[in-house]
Amino acid sequence: MGDGRDFSVMDRRVFLAGMAATAALAACGLPPLPPGLPDGAVPTKETIYGWIQHVFNQGIRRPAYPADVVVTQWAKDRFEEFGLENVRLEPITVRRWTPNEWSLVATPDGGTARTLECFPAPYSAPVTDLTVELAAYNAATPSLVAGKASLYDVNLLTLPATFFVTQGSVPVPPDPGRIVDPNLTFNAETHTLPFSLDLLNVMEPSVAAGAVAFIGGLTNYPGDSFEYFVPYDAIDRPIPGVWIRGSDADWLHQQLLLGSVSVCLNIDSMVEEVESYNLVGELPGADEEWVIIGSHHDGPWSSAVEDGSGISLVLAQAKFWSQVVQAERPHRLVFLLQGGHLSGGAGLNQFIDAHQAELDNVVLEVHLEHVARKFEENLAGELVDAGMCVPRWWFVSRNPTLENTVKAALNTEKVYRSMLLAPNAIGTQPPTDGAFYHTEGVPIVHHLAAPFYLFDAMDTLDKIDQESLVGITRATIRIVDSTTGVSAAAMRAGVVA
Repeated sequence: MGDGRDFSVMDRRVFLAGMAATAALAACGLPPLPPGLPDGAVPTKETIYGWIQHVFNQGIRRPAYPADVVVTQWAKDRFEEFGLENVRLEPITVRRWTPNEWSLVATPDGGTARTLECFPAPYSAPVTDLTVELAAYNAATPSLVAGKASLYDVNLLTLPATFFVTQGSVPVPPDPGRIVDPNLTFNAETHTLPFSLDLLNVMEPSVAAGAVAFIGGLTNYPGDSFEYFVPYDAIDRPIPGVWIRGSDADWLHQQLLLGSVSVCLNIDSMVEEVESYNLVGELPGADEEWVIIGSHHDGPWSSAVEDGSGISLVLAQAKFWSQVVQAERPHRLVFLLQGGHLSGGAGLNQFIDAHQAELDNVVLEVHLEHVARKFEENLAGELVDAGMCVPRWWFVSRNPTLENTVKAALNTEKVYRSMLLAPNAIGTQPPTDGAFYHTEGVPIVHHLAAPFYLFDAMDTLDKIDQESLVGITRATIRIVDSTTGVSAAAMRAGVVA
C-alpha cells in the first residue's frame, strides 16, 4: 500500500470489499464514505429492518419484562457475533410496573352502567371496587374534584414543525442551515407531540386538588386510543388512574351536563424493584478516549419505533465499525444499550454513576432513537401514512465545528426533514435516553423523532420509516469518523454555549 501498514488477510478482504462497494455506490449516485471506511460494511435496509422486526416480535418490552430480557440477550449475542470486545451486562435496578387486571364502569344518575375501555396510568395506585362520584377537572376551580374521581382532559401539543429550532441557546437570528429540508416540506406543517403541556405530570393537578382517582381523557388523540404509557418516571402516584378514549371522555362530559355520574374503578397492579442490565461492548481505536454510541432496549409496548429502531441503529454501527481496521476507528468505540428508560431513565443514571471517572475522556456521545413515519387522521377518522417521516430532531452540543459536521453529514446522505436543535431547546437537557450526558458536560449528538404514537400500542412495524435506516446509519458513521484526531478536551473547548 506504500504507507507502511501491515494489512492482515482479513484487513485486505475488508479493504477490497470496500473498494468494490465504493465503485458500485458511485455508479448508482451514492456518495462514498471517507477513505478507510468500507461502504460495503454498511448494513442494508433489509438487515436493519429485520433486526427491528425481531425485536418487535418478542412482545411487550417494558423494563425487565420477559421480552426485554430476551432482547437484551439477543443483542448481546449480536455484539459477540460482530467481534466486539469486553461485551458485558452491567446490572442496574429498575422499578418494574406490572398491571394485571383493570376496569372502569361509569353509571349516569338514573341511567345504565357502561363499561369503558381503559388502561392504567403507569405507577398509579392499585385499587379494588372504588365507587365514587365523577367531576370534571377545571383549572379555575380545581376544588370541584376534591373527594371525587377527576375527569381530566389531556390535549397533545400541536406546534409548527420547526418550532424548537429557535429555542434554547441558538444564534439570534437562527442559522437557516439548522433546518435540513431542501424540498421545503416543513412549510406550514404542524407536528403533534406525544405529550401535553403537563408532560409526565398529568396526574399531579388532580392529586393536588384532592381527587381520589384520575380518569384521563385523551381528547385530541389521533386514532382515539386509550393505550397511553404515561407517566414513565417510576414515581408512585398516591391515587389510582386510568386512560380512556377521547370519545368516551366526551360522553362522560355530556352525562355530567345532564346530572351526576358515578364510576367504579379496579386496578390490580404491582411495582417491584428488580435487576435489569445495561449492555456494553467495545472496539479499540486509534486512542483510548471514547466515543459512545447508544440507545435503550426497553419500550412501553412491543414498540417498533420506541426503541426497536434505536436498538437496530446501534447494532448497525457496531456491525459496521467491527469491519473497520483499528487504526481507522477514531477512538475507542463504546456501544451501549441502556435498560430502564421507562423506569425513570434508570440505565442512563446508573451508567453515568458507574462510569463517572471516564466521562471526561468521552469525545462524543451519540444517541440514536426513533426512526418514525408520520401518520395522521383522514376525514373518516382513520389513521393513514402521510407519506413522509416524522420531523427529525438532532440535538447537538453548541460546538460550531460539530454542528457543521452534522449538517454536512445529513445533507450528504440526504437525511432530509431534519433540524439541528440546541441541547436545551426543550428543557435543560434533551428529552432523550441520553439526556444526562449533556448535563454532565459530555458533548452530544442525539437523534430523536417524537410521533404522537410513541407511547402507544399502535407503535407497530408500519410506523418505521424504512427508507431512512441506511441514510441515518451512514450519516452517523460520518459524524463518528469526524472525531478522528479530536480529543475530548478539544471538543469541549469548542463548545460556545
